[in-house]
Amino acid sequence: MSAGEQRGRKPRADVQRNRAALLETAQRHFLQHGVGTSLEAVAKEAGVGPGTLYRHFPTREALLAAVLQTRSEELVARQADIEQLDDPAEALEQWLRAMEEYFSAFSGLPDPLMAAARAQEPDNPLTIPCDILISATDQYVRAAQLAGCVRASVRGNDLFLAACSVAWIKGAGTDEESLARLRTLIASGYRERDTQA
Repeated sequence: MSAGEQRGRKPRADVQRNRAALLETAQRHFLQHGVGTSLEAVAKEAGVGPGTLYRHFPTREALLAAVLQTRSEELVARQADIEQLDDPAEALEQWLRAMEEYFSAFSGLPDPLMAAARAQEPDNPLTIPCDILISATDQYVRAAQLAGCVRASVRGNDLFLAACSVAWIKGAGTDEESLARLRTLIASGYRERDTQA
């Protein structure tokens, strides 16, 4: 094996190790301090310099998108369960709650997600995960519309932003009773009148 091949292998292992350490540490910091946590503190605790962090994740959004990807398994599992429901209105409601919980993972998370969804910037690493969630929401909305449960004017993007908003309010420490009333108000806005409770 040549020296070049030896040099080629070791950095790959180091790169993978550094990336894994950064993701694990960032997730811990996001959980403890919110999405505005110090990236320098993340790098230091992961045992790398800030330059290494920024080589892997050039922006806060890139790091956040990568951490969210590692946490998406639970949301995917919830979606698989929701897909088994026969009632499209119930499926949509459960999907909105699943997204709300996903968006509540870290303090401050709804803000960058809403910004990415509104701006539709192709270079923002959060745009793709938002697009995927909005597309999934659109599918639930269309199914509920076909069943006559949701107003024809409602779009997946609208309810994605509604779920972000509820998660943001939840993160501000709002009590569960108030959140339940807010969810009812939102539902009364997207449901057809004859399906409202």
